[in-house]
Amino acid sequence: MKKLFIAALFLFSSKEIFAQKQAQKKDWISLFNGKDLSGWDIKISGHEVNDNYKNTFLVEDGMMRVNYKEYKNFDDKYGHIYYKTPYSHYRIKFEYRFQGNQVPGGESWNVRNSGIMLHSQSAASNGIDQDFPVSLEMQLLGGLGNGPRHTGNLCTPGTIVDINGRLDMAHCIDSKSKTYDGDQWVKAEAIVIGSKIVHHLIEGDTVLTFTNARIGGGFLGKPYDYATDNVKNGEEWAKKDGTPLGEGYIALQAESHAIDFRNIELLNLKGCMDKKALNFKSYYLEPDNTTCKYKKK
Repeated sequence: MKKLFIAALFLFSSKEIFAQKQAQKKDWISLFNGKDLSGWDIKISGHEVNDNYKNTFLVEDGMMRVNYKEYKNFDDKYGHIYYKTPYSHYRIKFEYRFQGNQVPGGESWNVRNSGIMLHSQSAASNGIDQDFPVSLEMQLLGGLGNGPRHTGNLCTPGTIVDINGRLDMAHCIDSKSKTYDGDQWVKAEAIVIGSKIVHHLIEGDTVLTFTNARIGGGFLGKPYDYATDNVKNGEEWAKKDGTPLGEGYIALQAESHAIDFRNIELLNLKGCMDKKALNFKSYYLEPDNTTCKYKKK
């Protein structure tokens, strides 16, 4: 009897340990399959959704590439490629590197300049001639070989945030990252907790933190309002001034300088937080118990 009790206790403990390990296991998902652009929508200024003008976005050697080989001139063809699923609470990590020279016709401030848009509007909701989506841009900058140039900055098309607890109306806010010259791969990550707080990390170091993300700021700031940048339903966006921005799409940017992306992975931090459920994860930070799955009785 004693042996049976010990065996039962061991079995119960093993199940508990296994359940805890399952709960702790972080289920990162790959947003990019390394083979094609499945799951992504393209929007380039002046073109309809999924018109991949001059193969601006393509896949080569397991990388998602912003490519200007077929361009003679940039012609303000600002573009973004949007992942199909919106998220609110998550971590996203990826690697990027700039390549070659800027395409002729790009703005001087766009040399070795790109970004990843967080809490973005969808590709389909953009205006035909809209250059940038309403979003929080984690700006990616490459060094120019002539001094400091930070990366992991924040730019705010149609959005405003607080820095150190105070509203900062600057369109772009500098991080405290190192400068990365040359064509080296750089590891980046964003930790996004709804509208409450966002952290930008470069090579594992937190380089910028902001809070209270919301719609506002007149799009790109005076005189660049919603109408100037051809934002679809700009009047409706303007009415949302001060509204918390706590979810949206993820988009990678094409801004006139070739850039490669790889190892694009996301960890969803919103999900089932009922410990009795089969898909409970202890690392979730926001409950969505509508997703809970239970063992059939």
